[in-house]
Amino acid sequence: METSMFKQLPAQLFHWFMTKGLIIFVILVSMYVGFLILQRLIKRLQLYIERTFPDQGQVQRVETLMNVFGDFVWVLMAGIGLMTILSQLGIDLAPFLVAAGVGGIAIGFGAQSLVKDVISGFFILLEDQIRVGDVVTIPDVSGLVEDVGLRTIVLRDDSGNVHIVPNGTVNTVTNKTKGFSRYVFHIGVAYRENVDDVMQTLKDIASTFQQDPEFAPDIVEPFEVLGVDELANSAVVIKCRITTKPRRQWRIGREMNRQIKNTFDERGIEMPFPHRTLYWGDQQQHQRNDQPALEPVHS
Repeated sequence: METSMFKQLPAQLFHWFMTKGLIIFVILVSMYVGFLILQRLIKRLQLYIERTFPDQGQVQRVETLMNVFGDFVWVLMAGIGLMTILSQLGIDLAPFLVAAGVGGIAIGFGAQSLVKDVISGFFILLEDQIRVGDVVTIPDVSGLVEDVGLRTIVLRDDSGNVHIVPNGTVNTVTNKTKGFSRYVFHIGVAYRENVDDVMQTLKDIASTFQQDPEFAPDIVEPFEVLGVDELANSAVVIKCRITTKPRRQWRIGREMNRQIKNTFDERGIEMPFPHRTLYWGDQQQHQRNDQPALEPVHS
């Protein structure tokens, strides 16, 4: 009987290879070919994106999303192929599915913050909320965006410090350089000044400034004098603003402030500043006649 079984073994193996074995081989080849096609497709799309989009930040964003999509498709293909192979081998998939479900729940509880970071990062990239090169304020942290990944955002502040912010903790983002930027001026002048003359002076300064070839390319919209914004305790505050290209508002604002100060000095327009009066003690009524009284010192 054993001899008969050994004689039938080659025929059974041949039958298995021609039926289930062939199916498993086709599945493995299909998975490999699908993986190669997916890689070629992603590379071609990356080359097309690099030629189409001049913004390096946007290129990085799209490439990150494509890589995530490619990994997801590959894991999906591998999972379906593996399950099909196991079924062809006659292995009951129910225990594996139950174990996978329990393991998924355990991993979900143990890595809640990681999953939250990845999901939040995916939507940040998908919605184009932040790009590399933007200047943003995330609660308690401000700086230049150096990297936007699926799990973290990397910022560098003016002091050179690097801040790594998990995406799952990002609830509110203030993007100061998305599309365009603005610099807002709050210019205080003395109450004795004629505000109409002051506003005309500001327009004259802006008109000359906007023709400067060094700064004109960075200005998107003309300088706007919005009017008297506040009647403060010691000054009339005039509000103005200028619209610039992203990340150029501080450069434009600093130069405008310099020119406003110099022009106001030339035209005698007073810009109030705090004064402090110091007294060196109280004068005594019984002070001797030959002792001079202390004069107040102003600063």
